[in-house]
Amino acid sequence: MQSVLVANAKGGAGKTTLATNIAAALAVSGEATTLWDLDRQKSALAWLDIRSPSAAPIARAGADADGSHASGRGKGWLVMDSPAGLHGKNLAHALRLAQKIVVPVQPSLYDMAATSDFLQALLAEKPLRRNASAIGIVGMRVDSRTKAAATLEVFLQQFNLPVVAYLRDTQLYANAAFSGSGVFDLPDYLAAREVAQWQPLLEWLRDA
Repeated sequence: MQSVLVANAKGGAGKTTLATNIAAALAVSGEATTLWDLDRQKSALAWLDIRSPSAAPIARAGADADGSHASGRGKGWLVMDSPAGLHGKNLAHALRLAQKIVVPVQPSLYDMAATSDFLQALLAEKPLRRNASAIGIVGMRVDSRTKAAATLEVFLQQFNLPVVAYLRDTQLYANAAFSGSGVFDLPDYLAAREVAQWQPLLEWLRDA
């Protein structure tokens, strides 16, 4: 199973939005997809609970209501949504399960400062010291043509990490989430622009 961890120690970075839409994108493409919510708030699983039975199926993994635990083993993809404040042993454990790490960051002073500390901790972990290419940054709520995007790229140069996608600021993500959907579940006339912005990220995820 190919595994993706969406992580940033800063709260409000867009982790759940990114994780649920990655899962939806993979499921819509016909790939077996499992969503594992590592956050105590279980927002990703709440999204999954209201997903339409007619939508592309996404399996559930992790701590269920009865306390049982699904490993997410098998073929396809395992997408992991992580909590804010992820660090230390919990971070190390999550990294051992992941082949690709996606770090969402918004181009604000506060977000970049908090993300700087997280990326330094991330790159200090043994599994990533020799494989930093497994980390991809996603600019959230930003237009790639703006000064904010350029500022974000300059900030990330110190870590030598790629920005694999820029996702613009739009209510489409929030509106889709109310029905357990991602932008890939929406008709083209509503989400064609968003789907196009996602292609570099999906290509990066699938690149072994």
